[in-house]
Amino acid sequence: MTVVGLVLVATPVVSNATARSSPPSTSESSHTGGPTFPGTNCPAFPADNVWNTPITSLPVDANSATWLASMSSATTYVHPDYGPSGNPRAPYGIPWTVDRKNTVFTRVTFDYASQSNRRPYPLTASTPIEGGSDRHALMLDPYRSASSAPCTLFETFDTNYHPNGRSTAGSGATWNLRSNALRPASFTSADAAGLPILPGLVNYNEVASHSMDHAIRFTADCTQESYLWPARHEAGQDDSSCPPMGARFRLNASFTLPAAQCAAFCQTVLTTMKTYGLILADNGSNWYFQGTADTRWTYTEVDQLKAIPANQFVAVDESCLMISPNSGQALQPGSAAYQAKCDSPTGASRH
Repeated sequence: MTVVGLVLVATPVVSNATARSSPPSTSESSHTGGPTFPGTNCPAFPADNVWNTPITSLPVDANSATWLASMSSATTYVHPDYGPSGNPRAPYGIPWTVDRKNTVFTRVTFDYASQSNRRPYPLTASTPIEGGSDRHALMLDPYRSASSAPCTLFETFDTNYHPNGRSTAGSGATWNLRSNALRPASFTSADAAGLPILPGLVNYNEVASHSMDHAIRFTADCTQESYLWPARHEAGQDDSSCPPMGARFRLNASFTLPAAQCAAFCQTVLTTMKTYGLILADNGSNWYFQGTADTRWTYTEVDQLKAIPANQFVAVDESCLMISPNSGQALQPGSAAYQAKCDSPTGASRH
């Protein structure tokens, strides 16, 4: 598949859409949702979802130093896993698409069928698929279909499109972006942690607006055989010194880069890392964080982010945020419940 390097890659008009309705109005979503995906009225989950919750005052996890050592933090800088590739038509990063009203849904056969959402997917010949071995396909459908609510996110791993319902993928998962529901415990997704991919990507439109209000997805070379809320799945090894899937890391508030070295785009990501942090979502190179494939990224915008040392991060204990183990809803800073659980010296439940 050719990787299409735009933030929004719309699928073509291919059939009628009589069973599909328009998405809700912007005013409705703005009252209930978190950050809104460009080109849609769809939120990246409700505003009180754990992805959208600031972690500035959460306690440092007792395992922070051990996990950082396993990730070679003393000698590593964070690395933006997106940007120009040398081919202006195929930028580096994870592409995604907003489906049109008449996008045809198709059957997909999964290798990990028992842990996949087996339902029709809006996967077409024009759906952009990530290059490399992961071959992720991220499809946001803002319309109601016969089998899904408006603002449903469809994600597949190891994706191969074939016509006539013969498409295949390693795994597939769907999310109602207006819901805090998590996948079943121990279920994978298109990501090893059982988490969604799209809500954790650095998105060009957000960075350009100087406001990115969610955690960022990143990878580590070594992960242990366990996971922390909100993750649902592990793909690690028998080594407790490695971080578990779902571990969350925060950039030290005192760390700064001068404007000459870190311009507005860089400063926006820096602020996000301090406020919302990074969530460990997959196995891969240490401290690589992912963004959308977009022709507008410049080498300067991504290269400036390579000056952030990994040793300026700490792992935080976000267990006090959890309201229910099967929900991504999180206690919000400033609320009485947050103050009782997270601001209390005994509020961190894992220690």
